[in-house]
Amino acid sequence: MKKQKSAYLIQSVAHAFDILEQFKDKVEELGVTDLSKRLQLNKNSIFRLLSTLESRSFIEQNKDTGNYRLGPKNLQLAQTVIKQLKLHHHSMPVLKSLTVDCNETCYVAVLKGSDVVYLDTVESTLPVRIVPKTGLMLPVHCTAAGKVLLAGAIDKKQQTYPPFMEFKQYTPNTITDRNEFDNHLETIARQGYALEDEELDLGVRGVAAPIRDYTKCVVGAITVSGPAIRFSEARMLNELVPMVQRAATELSLRIGYYLSAVVASNT
Repeated sequence: MKKQKSAYLIQSVAHAFDILEQFKDKVEELGVTDLSKRLQLNKNSIFRLLSTLESRSFIEQNKDTGNYRLGPKNLQLAQTVIKQLKLHHHSMPVLKSLTVDCNETCYVAVLKGSDVVYLDTVESTLPVRIVPKTGLMLPVHCTAAGKVLLAGAIDKKQQTYPPFMEFKQYTPNTITDRNEFDNHLETIARQGYALEDEELDLGVRGVAAPIRDYTKCVVGAITVSGPAIRFSEARMLNELVPMVQRAATELSLRIGYYLSAVVASNT
């Protein structure tokens, strides 16, 4: 099995990762000669690998010394991992409490490209229920969680969705027009929650609210999903939306979000 897996390895990619891994244990900078000796590769190969990594901001050159050091892209990826680990660490108590309150399946999801990924889930105890699996990936444009996550970029004036994202139609309720979808996201950003009305699967509805970190960026979504027969519009708006928003606020506070608006209103 080990040989079979190694057959798929791309040596140049492996060497690029080997270079990145040299910058640990407080090693801040290394030169081409240093890396050549450490990795037993010729200097030309090291230079080509460094140039490639530098073009993607994984490596940068110190103009004063001529040596190389880790670039800002590593920090960006590290921050993403840290946020997800922190979110995962705190999400389960909030999900369990929310599930007890509404007795519907609840989960926390994060954005991965044009998909949402279930980070943690707690199932309803009712015989007819949604049964999501941790790690499940679903399309972003037709799920409550996905729409909340995309809407979170609007406040930061970022691109709302990847340019390669396909607006595939899953049901008659799926939004497939980009302009209509953009308007829909603006509404979600203003109101602070998203509804899913049988857009991915017929007979399934959901409610989602954004989870924010200490920078006030949306880093996840907390969602309640269930059979459409139990998710009337009145129940979603009057009961589930407030529940999900409270849970999202609690989880946001647990990962460092500071509600300055609430504090200001109490002073």
